[in-house]
Amino acid sequence: MFCHRWQFARLKKPEASMDKRFPGTILAVVALAFNAAAWDYEGHRTVNKLAMASLPKDFPVFVLAPAARDRITFLAGEADRWRNITSTRKGTGLALGHASGPDHYLDLESLGLYGLTPATLPPLRYDFVAAIVKARGANPARFPAIDPAHDADHTRKLSGFLPWAITEDFEKLQSGFASLNALEKLGGTAEEIANARENIIYVMGVMGHFGGDASQPLHTTMHHHGWTTNNNPHHYTTSFGFHGWVDGGFFNKTGGIDFEKLSPRIQPAEKISAADDPDGIFQTTMNFIVETHELVEPLFQLDRDGKLSNQENRGAEGRAFLEGQLVKSGQLLGRLWVTAWQTAPPDTFLERELRRRAAQEKAAGAK
Repeated sequence: MFCHRWQFARLKKPEASMDKRFPGTILAVVALAFNAAAWDYEGHRTVNKLAMASLPKDFPVFVLAPAARDRITFLAGEADRWRNITSTRKGTGLALGHASGPDHYLDLESLGLYGLTPATLPPLRYDFVAAIVKARGANPARFPAIDPAHDADHTRKLSGFLPWAITEDFEKLQSGFASLNALEKLGGTAEEIANARENIIYVMGVMGHFGGDASQPLHTTMHHHGWTTNNNPHHYTTSFGFHGWVDGGFFNKTGGIDFEKLSPRIQPAEKISAADDPDGIFQTTMNFIVETHELVEPLFQLDRDGKLSNQENRGAEGRAFLEGQLVKSGQLLGRLWVTAWQTAPPDTFLERELRRRAAQEKAAGAK
């Protein structure tokens, strides 16, 4: 599968020695001109299912119902489905690609270009954008030129917004629970309550996609489609198809993902203690992404040493690595869901409106 992320300009000609695990990859990328998604649909579905398995028994019962579980699992792929219009006609989908594409990743190596580190990243998205603009204006020679022909959605100057996307979705979920609490407490109609619950289910499902992205090491690095720099002393793969192989190609060729095998590794989700800090969720998410980034070279090493191969049962270590990343995302996502539920603030505006409506209905009934 392919998601919005610039990479067309980095296309390489197929090497004669290209690993046979990636047949036809270059042609597919040329045709679509988009990156492979972090995990394919089954991988993202698994992350959401693992997160559901972590929820405590006292979590709102409407979320635990079978239909809601199915919906949340389906929505794991929603953020990738947003790119489907980009392949239908030239020039379509640019606004959506521009707005949502960079939410899938964060290239940590680029932060130094802006005078930032993971610890000093601003927790607000547009403060980060302002830092990018300032750095580019002050030191234009530091940044490579961008070919407009390969930047139709104008994302090439960006380094990704993954931790901001997760934090913003967390706050959307808090807002959803706040609204539902007010409606249930102060006489919301059955239709209003049902709609508020559906809003929560939607946000839970969609935010799961980005929680899944955060555990895929290639979504934290400039080396997201093979080792991209000339400095490659360890002889890591430079194949563009490496990303797709990690996302799902390996699983597809080695028996798929076994949810029943992974679910016992999930622990009951608890509130994130850092949530009491105004920037705590952003920092928690950022720390998770940094830990994932530390696995970039180990992932390349697994591939180089044949441990991500589907040949002769040599992929056991690679499978364990990738399964572990899915479990990590499921655990993080469950904690985010539980924390949003437990920390939802009062929706004072809605509460006031509901009390006003109740008073008006009472007055009208007294006439």
